Amino acid sequence: MKKETRMSAAIYRLSPPRESSPAAFNTAWHQRAAANGKTSMRRTRNSLLAAVTLIAIAGCGSHDDSGSQPGQRPLPNVKIAQPLSQEVTEWDEYTGRIEAVNSVDVRARVSGYLEKVNFKAGDKVSKGDLLFLIDPKPFTAQLNYAEAELEGAKSRHELAKNDLARAERLFHAKAISAEEHDARSKGLRETFAAVQSAEANVYTARLNLEFTKVRSPIDGRIGREMITAGNVVNGGGSDSTLLTFIVSTDPVYVYADADERSVLKYRRQAYKEGRGSLGDERTAVEVEVADELNFPHKGHLDYISPREDAATGTLTVRGVFANPDELLSSGFFARMRVRASDPYPAILLPDRAIGTDQAQSFVWVVNQDNQVEYRTVKLGAHIGQSHVITQGLKPDEWAVIEGIQKLKAGIKVNPERIPLAGSDGELKP
Repeated sequence: MKKETRMSAAIYRLSPPRESSPAAFNTAWHQRAAANGKTSMRRTRNSLLAAVTLIAIAGCGSHDDSGSQPGQRPLPNVKIAQPLSQEVTEWDEYTGRIEAVNSVDVRARVSGYLEKVNFKAGDKVSKGDLLFLIDPKPFTAQLNYAEAELEGAKSRHELAKNDLARAERLFHAKAISAEEHDARSKGLRETFAAVQSAEANVYTARLNLEFTKVRSPIDGRIGREMITAGNVVNGGGSDSTLLTFIVSTDPVYVYADADERSVLKYRRQAYKEGRGSLGDERTAVEVEVADELNFPHKGHLDYISPREDAATGTLTVRGVFANPDELLSSGFFARMRVRASDPYPAILLPDRAIGTDQAQSFVWVVNQDNQVEYRTVKLGAHIGQSHVITQGLKPDEWAVIEGIQKLKAGIKVNPERIPLAGSDGELKP
């Protein structure tokens, strides 16, 4: 009974008063909802203002702390060094190709069956060595025939000479006419011409017989045989058979194309040193091939083309190099460098220490207070992995070598001093 009474009371409290109408109940409910919404909006606005205030206070506090205690941030670590002072020589580098001083395509000079190949591919040969033998029997027969024809022509000439002598005596005795005398005289001259023709035929036949023995025209190294024994070869014309090739090996040429400004520089340097024209000078050149470094082969410049190629604006230059070990072969690509200046004192920095800012170059210099200064520099020749500094840096100043990416003007750094050492512009810390 008690339980039922409590439930009735709860229902009574949740239920609207019985004497109130539905319209009055709705009006009261909406008023309470509006009041609760205004209260919630005021609470949200107050919370946002409090959050903004806290952020501002935190930001001001952080700014004040960093400004008052700058030492809390670690200084950038950099490596610095003084530029290397040494004597340097400028060189201009070109891509070129190695060529033999003498190169010969050995071709057949007479036609016939190739009877013998008398060398091994790649052999070193000397001038006059027998390389190929073409069947000589047909040419021996031609020589014998020509010699027989020569003997016949000589006999007819002797007979004509005797006839003319008899005609001379008879003509003086007025036993023959002048016409008869002239005929015998001209007959002698005709037989003399026949003898000369026969001698030429003998000489030609002897040459053809000699050409059956194909000999080396130069000293050098021979290539492979292009045709083997037993084949027919053609000779004596534009379609003569290529038998092999021979190239000389020591010395060798290296050809490269130099631009107009460089050639003018070489010529002025030659005139300045009193060596005359470029073709007469001994300008130093060096070369390296694919698996080499530091240009180990030394030579000199001996030729420059007298005419510029209008299409490329370049002139062909040629260096001569000794090749006693035959390391340099005709046709190899090579890097050739030509001396472009006399030795002169200079200061150098590695490429990694030099930055670029649009059209200018710069370095970072550390002063006595370990502060970084932005310094514009003027670059000279590029030598090895470094640049000549012609303006903007003194030999006793300290430039940042490593760590330039994290620098800006005026900041302090933690420098580590290192020496630079090297040769020919190859700088190494």
